[in-house]
Order: sequence, then C-alpha cells, then structure tokens
Amino acid sequence: MANLPPHPPAPHPLPFELPPDLKIEYVNLVRISHSPSELVFDFALLLPGMSSAGVSSRIVMSTLGAKLFFRALGENLTKFEATFGEIHIPGEVTLADHLFHPPSPPENPPES
Repeated sequence: MANLPPHPPAPHPLPFELPPDLKIEYVNLVRISHSPSELVFDFALLLPGMSSAGVSSRIVMSTLGAKLFFRALGENLTKFEATFGEIHIPGEVTLADHLFHPPSPPENPPES
C-alpha cells in the first residue's frame, strides 16, 4: 500500500456570534448563477397565488467556498437521513416503485 500523507488535524469549530436582532428567513426557492470566480445564490419565497418570488437574501461565494459548502451540505443531509429517515422528493420514482407496484394501464388501450 502506498504511503499516504497524514490527515491534517481536524479544525476546531469557530464560535459563531448571532446578533440578537438577526432576521430569520424561510425560503423555498433558490436561483443560482455564476461567474468564472463566484457563485451567486438568490434565496426567495414563492407561495401559491404569488406572481413572483421575493428575493430575501443574496449570498455570493467563491467557487472553492461553494464546493466546500456543497460537501458540508451533503454530509449534513446524510446525517439527517440516518437519524430521521430518507427525504423523499415529490414526483421522484424509486426502484421500489418499479419493483413492488403494478404498472399503470395505458392511457388509450388498443381497440380490438
């Protein structure tokens, strides 16, 4: 087996200071755009009957920061699902759906 470099020591978590007047936003939509060096995340809320989504926060990250965020988000979703169960995406078809549910009849059955 090849000699691998040692793992760097685990970083100590930085203390986060949350201001008492910090505004908390609920969002259910994000638009992501990018340049060669940054990713831009526009977080918004869109409710039924609304004609447009109101952007409440814009976050700009370096590509490296976005890649690290992507990794951290994936790790946290994996931990969440291990604790609380799989998050199902509406409309997503799983292998179990194909194996354990009978096929749907055709919309227009052939005429005899």
